[in-house]
Amino acid sequence: MTIKVGEIVQDFSLKDQHEEEFILSKFRGKKVLLSFHPLAWTDVCAKQMQSLEENFDTFAKLNTVPVGISVDSVPTKKAWGDSLGVKKLKMLSDF
Repeated sequence: MTIKVGEIVQDFSLKDQHEEEFILSKFRGKKVLLSFHPLAWTDVCAKQMQSLEENFDTFAKLNTVPVGISVDSVPTKKAWGDSLGVKKLKMLSDF
C-alpha cells in the first residue's frame, strides 16, 4: 500500500523512545511527516534521524510534526536516540 502526500490515513498509536504513546489523531490539523527507516544503529538511518532532529523547529514553523518509525524495540530506540543526541524528535517503535 502506498500513502500519498496529503492522504488521510487510519488512526494508529505506537510507543516512542520514551515509552510515551504517540496517537496520530492527536495531531489532527497538523501535517505529520512519517519517516520510515529500516533499522537503528545504521549510518544512513542515523543521518536521517539527525536531520529530522536538526530541522525540528523548521518543521514546526510549517505546522509539521516529524516522526521516525522502525521495527526496533522501545529500549533500542531510547539507547539509539540518546547516542544520536535526539531530544525533540519522536522515534516510534513498530515492534
